[in-house]
Amino acid sequence: MKQNQHSRRTNEIAREKLANILLFEISDPELSLVTLTGVEVSVDKSFLRAYVSCDSSRYDEVSAALGRAKGRIRSLLGHALGWRVTPELAFQIDTTTDDAERISRALEVVPPTLGVEKDEFGYPIAPSSDDEPDEQGTDEQ
Repeated sequence: MKQNQHSRRTNEIAREKLANILLFEISDPELSLVTLTGVEVSVDKSFLRAYVSCDSSRYDEVSAALGRAKGRIRSLLGHALGWRVTPELAFQIDTTTDDAERISRALEVVPPTLGVEKDEFGYPIAPSSDDEPDEQGTDEQ
């Protein structure tokens, strides 16, 4: 959604209110250890998309719990925000932390070709002539 100063402030207010609701008002044990990573509110404030993060093994469980609690969360959010319209809620699992972890693990494995000296175009530099045998085909003794 398009961002300007007003919409960023609206997103921040909605994020704070929704985080308090998830933390203090909703007592579903399946929603423990769930982090609200971001909120996007439409310009007319009729739609709110919330991004939540959790352990990758709990994606289905958390999605189902948020779906069951969506009505209660929307009601509490409407009272907390005091806007003219209570936004429709859509929860989306934020997988950026899993992606970052996967990339981090991939960067730990260094391919053997990375240690080969290369020229400015990225081609391997041939070994120097000191390593090659002399012209007669025999090494000096």
